[in-house]
Amino acid sequence: MQASTSSTAAASSSSQQPWVIAKIGGTSVGKQLHAVVETIVPTHIKSGNRIALVCSARSGNTKATGTTNLLLRAAHEALRPKGQPDLSSSVPSLRNSPSQSPAPGTPSTPRGSYLLSGSVSSLRLSRSATPDERQPFDDTVDQIKEDHMVAARKAIVNSRELLDEVEEELEYDCERLRGFLRAAQIIDEISTRSKDIIMGVGERLSCRIVAAALRDRGIDAELVSLENIIDWDVLTDEDAQTGKAADGPPQLGQTFYSRLSQRLGERLAECGDRVPVVTGFFGVVPGSLLAQVGRGYSDLCAALCAVGVGASELQVWKEVDGIFTADPRKVPTARLLSTITPEEAAELTYYGSEVIHPFTMEQVIRAAIPIRIKNVENPSGEGTIIFPDSVAPDAHPAEHTARNTVAPSVATRAPSSVPSSALEPHLGPTAITIKDTVVVLSVHSNRKTIAHGFFARIFGTLDKHGIVVDLISTSEVHVSLAVHGEMRKSVLDRVVRDLKPVGEVSISRDMAILSLVGKHMKNMVGTAGKMFSTLAEGNVNIEMISQGASEINISCVIEERDAVKALNLVHLKLLNQAPQGLAGY
Repeated sequence: MQASTSSTAAASSSSQQPWVIAKIGGTSVGKQLHAVVETIVPTHIKSGNRIALVCSARSGNTKATGTTNLLLRAAHEALRPKGQPDLSSSVPSLRNSPSQSPAPGTPSTPRGSYLLSGSVSSLRLSRSATPDERQPFDDTVDQIKEDHMVAARKAIVNSRELLDEVEEELEYDCERLRGFLRAAQIIDEISTRSKDIIMGVGERLSCRIVAAALRDRGIDAELVSLENIIDWDVLTDEDAQTGKAADGPPQLGQTFYSRLSQRLGERLAECGDRVPVVTGFFGVVPGSLLAQVGRGYSDLCAALCAVGVGASELQVWKEVDGIFTADPRKVPTARLLSTITPEEAAELTYYGSEVIHPFTMEQVIRAAIPIRIKNVENPSGEGTIIFPDSVAPDAHPAEHTARNTVAPSVATRAPSSVPSSALEPHLGPTAITIKDTVVVLSVHSNRKTIAHGFFARIFGTLDKHGIVVDLISTSEVHVSLAVHGEMRKSVLDRVVRDLKPVGEVSISRDMAILSLVGKHMKNMVGTAGKMFSTLAEGNVNIEMISQGASEINISCVIEERDAVKALNLVHLKLLNQAPQGLAGY
């Protein structure tokens, strides 16, 4: 009875500890895992926090060698095989004539066939392929397996038994992936659902190593794989039908994400005193996780976990100290921002600075949970806090818990971890960023179409080819569009060809978008004038000008060769002095 009482008291104490959700990026898992398991996690535990890690797939030395890209390559290679397997070798009834059919009840597994069991997601090979049967994706799977084996041996240094266990698990996951790809090759199809399943392997491999590295250092950790977290209790018929009437994939609503966050909170609570190591991949959703969220789904997963457990903070660990007034690699005078609003962070993300996906921010901000960007190479740094400046200060942490089914639509109180300076609106610009590799597409009407038909043809063509417009400048008969230039030449050629009946088309390449961001710039007169006059004094030619309807950014298109000079000129003129209301400068 005494032991039972002690156990209950320990569980109660654990449940009252504040949660911190730490999102660990792929590069950090790949290069700085020792800092995560030896510094970051132990520090939080010693300070009385409960911590959960949400991990991305490991990244290599280059983006092309990252696990996610290798998995996508393997999926592509499965549909372009070196030698198509013979279906008749896998299906005896297709190979054998009636006179050659085995007697009823006689097992028959022809040489070269594959034993497929269970659902498609759990396909396994009954034997290894011979060298003559190897397909291009086999080399890619082998590379993924070897990368993770090497990483496991570097991370697990104290327990040979634990290392053997992890190597066996990594072997199983990679061979399961190989079997899945062979099955996809046989049916000659990889659906969006299948691609999601393939992508999810990367997070599972990563989390196996992280969880084992923690256990290797005496920290009890549990791998939490979320591939089956979504079921019909989370995804209702109403959710499944959302958006089906519109073009494109169905769009899941906030009700779905709120219900999912509750389920995630319940799952993390089941870990007890163990440190959850959570896969950033959280299952298959209608319309594909990649289509719904994109490559940033692990950030969204971390946000939903934070909402589900009512975390005191969501920490996003990167390889930089936080968010700066400009890219410090290009602007030596750039300063670290102690706080920034979600609106400003969203604009910076869209216009070139990788901060965090706006939808991800929305999930935690609406639950009054601050986001802190921190540097895995400098764990003691304060980082940058993302939190709105339009809430009331309060000494209490966020009241949202896993019991809530729908988070409040507007955060009304700030947790104690948010400094009071963050709640004081500051005037003037906050940061400046540049988006490289931009193409300006200009269309001058031939006046054979009326004005609304002119615009309809242009945007209908862009939609047809999936072209996203960053900036637009229009008159009744002329449209200039700034679009991302990293598209295939054949796509751009087709766009130009389809637009020629509308009017004269011209293209300007090697351009860049310069964006000055500040939520309260509209309260200051002359900011845009200072920006453009500064560029003129520096002999920087401006091709397009656009001020967003939100009034929190002023953007212009310049030649890419002038990008670094323009960044430094505008930063020196408008951002060299700390804006009013920012503390710490």
